[in-house]
Amino acid sequence: MKLPEFKPEETTSLLAAIVDSSDDAIVNKTLEGIITSWNRGAEKVFGYSAAEAIGQPITLIIPPERHGEEANVLAHIRRGEKIDHFETVRQTKDGRKINISLTVSPVRDAQGKIIGASKVARDITERKQAEVERERLMQQEQAARRIAEEASRVKDDFLATVSHELRNPLNAIVGWAGLLSSGRLDEKTARAVEAITRAAQAQDQIISDLLDVSRVISGRLRLDVRPLQLIEVLETAIEAMRPAIDAKQIRLLTLLDPAAGPMAGDPDRLRQVLWNLLSNAVKFTPRNGRIQILSQRTDSHIEIIVSDTGVGIETQLLPYVLDRFRQGDSGTNRQSGGLGLGLAIVRHLVELHGGTVRAESKGTGQGASFTVKLPILIGSGDIAGEQRVHPTATEIGSRVDTPLLRNVRVLVVDDEAGAREVASIILIQAHAEVRAAESARAALEIMDEWRPDVLVADIGMPQVDGYEFISQVRARSQQNGGDVPAVALTAYARTRDRLRVLSSGYQMHVPKPMQPDELIMVIASVVKRIR
Repeated sequence: MKLPEFKPEETTSLLAAIVDSSDDAIVNKTLEGIITSWNRGAEKVFGYSAAEAIGQPITLIIPPERHGEEANVLAHIRRGEKIDHFETVRQTKDGRKINISLTVSPVRDAQGKIIGASKVARDITERKQAEVERERLMQQEQAARRIAEEASRVKDDFLATVSHELRNPLNAIVGWAGLLSSGRLDEKTARAVEAITRAAQAQDQIISDLLDVSRVISGRLRLDVRPLQLIEVLETAIEAMRPAIDAKQIRLLTLLDPAAGPMAGDPDRLRQVLWNLLSNAVKFTPRNGRIQILSQRTDSHIEIIVSDTGVGIETQLLPYVLDRFRQGDSGTNRQSGGLGLGLAIVRHLVELHGGTVRAESKGTGQGASFTVKLPILIGSGDIAGEQRVHPTATEIGSRVDTPLLRNVRVLVVDDEAGAREVASIILIQAHAEVRAAESARAALEIMDEWRPDVLVADIGMPQVDGYEFISQVRARSQQNGGDVPAVALTAYARTRDRLRVLSSGYQMHVPKPMQPDELIMVIASVVKRIR
């Protein structure tokens, strides 16, 4: 096929048309950087018309901080060098910064002398943004992978530790049991029984810790909360740890404030808190070291501080020392036993009591300190035969026999029969009309035929918990009780639990245990029986 022949003037016109129709910005300039041509692509990319750009310095489209690039480009052009795909930033007429890819070539006259430069600029802003977004996503993915790998490593370390901690006492049990069955021990029988008992107790403690953590994770850990004097709980926990303290000849200093109370709590779980803290201190404190226990009242809280002169906590481990499965020495060469669950259990038990726990250490070899803060019981109560009333509390007195809730219909919802019965008796004695339901489903069925004035619901219930229950109530029409006031009576007393309760549709969040007169006054307040 024969190609068409063009006259010189036709070739020039054709090339000019191609340049003018290009989507890329094609610009010619002198060696002094003065613009001499400006195609439609340049108008589209930079926003200036040809009339506005021709005759202006090329710095018209170069941000001030990049003016130095132009001198470098012209230096290459004067040497007859071409610049390919130079990525930089330019500025449009409306002040936007755009990413462009530049190709700059020398322009020569008929004698071959360099008289200027021709540049082709392509807008690559979208490509650059895509690259930045891809890099951001890649970094997120890498961070997520690191977190997952760390979680997997922690899990593997924990499983290895569980295996080690269970097999050690099991080895002793199997070994001594084998010797007993062989009948070859004679006078060492008592020693064998003692060793087997000790190993079984160690396994029992491991299993108890694992079950506690499982209950915490699933939200099934319940507290048997009652008024108590904390000093009695602390003293029994200290006595339980006394043999281990004496065995390492550790000096124990105690400063327990008898006025630090009363408080509401589960005495067995609070003993477990101090026992775990003391056990941790004994484990990591060397022979002839020192442990100090301090309890004191600070404002509306009781503060318990357990400090030691032991190995301390590494700085990088300190933020995670109260997390589950975290241990400073989790390898096969670790110097101390345990699953790394004790401090995590402490944190969860303290938070269930509405308190906080904080770990402090100046570093390795400088000891550690754990501070527990628990709320004081505000209100009236009878603890150890002594009447204690908070000085700022309103004197309510015994109002369970007053008709404060006469004709008030109360629906009590709790999966625990004992809790339902106690709440019902308290409210009936205050002359309320009471019905009780063991589940959210049963409560909704009662509401279909009986309109309560107020709901009192537990949060931790199986199948449908208190949050889902109030959500289902609020989805009902006003005629079917969708706007009935509701009180959450729960052992979950952390700040985030209270906020979640209030945001989910309850009017009041009342932590257990609840004194009878308090329960009556809260319900009376919700149904506006008191002003």
